[in-house]
Amino acid sequence: MAAALAAGALMCGLASPASAQPRVAIEVLPPQTTVDDLATVPGLSLGVMSTGIGDVPAEQTYLDISQGARIDDALYPRPLPALPPIWMHVPHWEGIVSRAEGAPAQIVPGLLASSLLGGGIRSDSVPAAETAALIVAQRNGAVPISNFGSVTVFSTGIGLLRNQAPGPTSDELLIAFVEPSPGRETTPIGIAGSGFDGNLTSDSTRTDGYVLSTDIAATILRRFGLDVPEQMDGEPIRSNGAVDSDAVGDLADRMEVIPDRRSPVVILSLAAWILAAALLALVRPVFRRGALAWLALAFAYMPLMLLAGAAIEPGATAEGLLVGLGAAALAVLTLTLVRGWWALAIACAITVVAYAVDVIAGSDLTRLSLLGPNPIFGVRFYGIGNELEALFAVMVPVGMGAALSAKSGWGRGAAIGAFLGAGTVTALVFAAGRFGADVGAAIVLSVGGAVAAVVAGSVEIHGRLATPKRHGLVMAAVIAAPILALALVAAIDLVSGGNAHLTRSVLDAGGAGDLADIAQRRLELSADDFAQAAGNPLFWLVIAGVFACIAKWRRIDAWLRPAPLARAGFLGACAAVAVGVLVNDSGATFLVLGSLALGAALAFDWAQAGTDG
Repeated sequence: MAAALAAGALMCGLASPASAQPRVAIEVLPPQTTVDDLATVPGLSLGVMSTGIGDVPAEQTYLDISQGARIDDALYPRPLPALPPIWMHVPHWEGIVSRAEGAPAQIVPGLLASSLLGGGIRSDSVPAAETAALIVAQRNGAVPISNFGSVTVFSTGIGLLRNQAPGPTSDELLIAFVEPSPGRETTPIGIAGSGFDGNLTSDSTRTDGYVLSTDIAATILRRFGLDVPEQMDGEPIRSNGAVDSDAVGDLADRMEVIPDRRSPVVILSLAAWILAAALLALVRPVFRRGALAWLALAFAYMPLMLLAGAAIEPGATAEGLLVGLGAAALAVLTLTLVRGWWALAIACAITVVAYAVDVIAGSDLTRLSLLGPNPIFGVRFYGIGNELEALFAVMVPVGMGAALSAKSGWGRGAAIGAFLGAGTVTALVFAAGRFGADVGAAIVLSVGGAVAAVVAGSVEIHGRLATPKRHGLVMAAVIAAPILALALVAAIDLVSGGNAHLTRSVLDAGGAGDLADIAQRRLELSADDFAQAAGNPLFWLVIAGVFACIAKWRRIDAWLRPAPLARAGFLGACAAVAVGVLVNDSGATFLVLGSLALGAALAFDWAQAGTDG
C-alpha cells in the first residue's frame, strides 16, 4: 500500500502544473541502493553525501537537512528521541527544538520549510515518507501531508525513479539519496534537472563527487530564487565535468577505509622503525647515533609516503608496506647522500613542500591521505587537518633550524628572518581558504616561527648559548604572531573569495554570542577528544614521555647547546605544539602526534650531539 501511495504521489508530484513555478521532489531510496544503481537513472548527476558529523541516525540527517546546519552529535545536550513514522506533526517536536537550542550553535529545526513558506512556496510529504518527512517539517513541527506542494518528500524505489526522472533541461528538480543507515557516514545521492549534467560538488566540500546533507536546503532555496538564511551553513550543490559513477564509487571507497586504516598504518610503521633502530643499536652500538638519525628521518618522510598512498590507493597491507618500507628507504637514501643537519632539513622540506604544492594545486591527494582532513567524519573536506597540522608545527621550525645549523656563517638577523619567513609562508599556505583551509595552522605555525626567531635573536650564533635578552619577548611573540597571521589569512580569504572556515564561521559570525558558541564548541570537542584518548595506552605513553622530557630538560638542553639555531627551532616547535593543544578542537590528537614529532626531532638532535649527555 505504501509503495502504491509513493508511486501515485511521485507521478503527480512531478507533473508540471500550468504555472511555470519550479518543483522539487526529494526522493529517499532503500538503504541497499548503490551508486551503480543510481547511475542507471537517465540524466542523474551523481555523488555521495556526508550524512552527518560522525555516526548519526537517519532522523538526525533529515533534521540537518531541514535546518541547513549541523554540528557534532556530541555537542547536543541529549540524544535525539526515537521517532515513529510522521503524520501531520512531528512527535516530540518541542523536545527536538529545545535540544537544538541547548547546542552551542545557531540550529533551527524546520528552517527550510518555513523559509520556503515565507517565500510563498509550499512544501509537503506523502505518508510513505515516514521519518524522512522531517525534511519538510515547519518550525512549529507541522508536516503537511499531500503531493501538491512545490517541494515534496517521497519514499520510493530505484525502478520508479528510472521512469520518472525529469530531463536535463526541466524546471523540475529531482534530489534522490539513499536512506542513511547506522555506521555509514556517506550515502549515494543523485540530482536531475536543468544545470545538472556531471558529478556533484559544492563549495562546502570542493570535492568532485562529494556533498553535504546541509547543502540540500541551500540548493532548494536557490532554485526558487530565495535567500539562504544566515543560520544555514550549507552551500548550493552544482555539477562538474561529466557523470562518472566509477570516480564517485572510488572516492567513497577510499574515504571509507581511511578511519580504520590510519592508526594501524601509522602506529605499526612507527613501532617497526623503533624496533629496527633499537636492534641495530644493540647489535652494533657504534651505529646507535646513526640508527636514531634514521628513525627521525623515517618519521619525517612518513607523511610524504601517506601522500603517495593516496595517489596509488593500494590495499591495507600494501599501503602499510608502502609507508613503512618507503619512508625507511628514503631515510637511508638521505643519510647516504647528505650528512649532518642537512639530512633533517631536507627530509622536512621535501615533505612540507610536497603538501604545500598539493593543496595549492587543489589536488585530491592531501584530503585522501591517511593523515589528511578525513572527510568521512563530516567536518573538514579539503586542505590539511589537525593531524598534519600537528606534524608540520614541528617540522617547519625544526627543519629550518636544521638548515641554519647545517651551514655556518649565518648572522642573527638572517636567522631571525628565516624562522619568521618559514612560519609566515607555511601559515598562509596551509590556512588560506583557497588552499589549506586550516585556521589552526595560522596560529601554530606562526607561533612556532616567532618563538624560534625570538630564541635565535637571544643567543650568540658563533658561540655558546647566551642569556635571553627578555623572556617577555617570547610571550609577546606567542600573542602577536597568531593575530597577525590570522589577519593576513582573513584578508586573503576576503580578497580571493576563499569562503572557507575562517570566513564563514568567524568573520561572518553574528556577534559576540556566535563567537562564544564557536569557542564553546571547540572546548567541548577537545574535552571529548581527551576523554576518548584516555582509554588509549599510546596516549599515556606519550604523557609519560612528555613529563620525562620536562624532568630531564637540562640534560636535553645540553645536546642542543652546540647548535643554538637547531635549539631555537626545537623550542619554537615546542611552543607550537603547546599552543596547538589549546586552540584545536582535537587537543589530545594534536598532543600525541605533536609529541611524537618532537620525540623524533630529539632523536636526531641527540644523534648530532658530540656527547651522550
